[in-house]
Amino acid sequence: MSTTAPAPNPQPLSPARTLATAARVLRQLRHDPRTVALLLIVPVLMITLLRYVFDGSPQTFDAIGASLLGIFPLITMFLVTSIATLRERTSGTLERLLAMPLGKGDLIAGYALAFGAVAVVQSVLATALSVWVLGLDVVGSPWLLLLVALLDALLGTALGLFVSAFAASEFQAVQFMPAVIFPQLLLCGLFTPRDQMHPVLEAVSNVMPMSYAVDGMNEVLTHTDVTADFLRDIVIVAGCALLVLCLGAATLRRRTP
Repeated sequence: MSTTAPAPNPQPLSPARTLATAARVLRQLRHDPRTVALLLIVPVLMITLLRYVFDGSPQTFDAIGASLLGIFPLITMFLVTSIATLRERTSGTLERLLAMPLGKGDLIAGYALAFGAVAVVQSVLATALSVWVLGLDVVGSPWLLLLVALLDALLGTALGLFVSAFAASEFQAVQFMPAVIFPQLLLCGLFTPRDQMHPVLEAVSNVMPMSYAVDGMNEVLTHTDVTADFLRDIVIVAGCALLVLCLGAATLRRRTP
């Protein structure tokens, strides 16, 4: 009886394989103009629409515009990443890739790097438009707004990679939005300060990463210098993104049953 020797396990994380994965994802995005439009144009259009909804009350736009600069990238990256990853698994692409000397860590890191590059462009466009075209009044540095927006986009990417492991179809991936994103949106402090919520809801909001994304944006909105609270907020958002990426690598499946 002959046995086939198992393929050697690849290194946990290889820069060369990670970069190759990121380049492949970016090539696919380049040939998908609808996804590119969703990632780059829709957030810009939504922020512009919001600005003119509050045309008679610019202070209202100032109050919530910075928060939405962090929320929009998170939502769009979550949606696109979860669907893109699921599509690769259901089409068999993911199974073929993982049969090669490519580890789950390489795949997750490659996706994060590729969508992170897109997130940089998305965040630059949205932040520049809001501050220098739409007149968003920011006391702190616009570069700090950009930093928080980028971390939020990476968090959305990480969440999308993670939840895609539990969906069997693109429709199911979209259904995760009400479960994962909407509660954070309602409790993040966008609609009312978190300390004015019911104590139970305030406690729940304290463990949701979007709350710290909004808090970080508000710190930039109202403080000229980098505060201790701002540093805390960005560390929590970045830590959550890293943790969820690790969970995504641990739960990634080759294919959908």
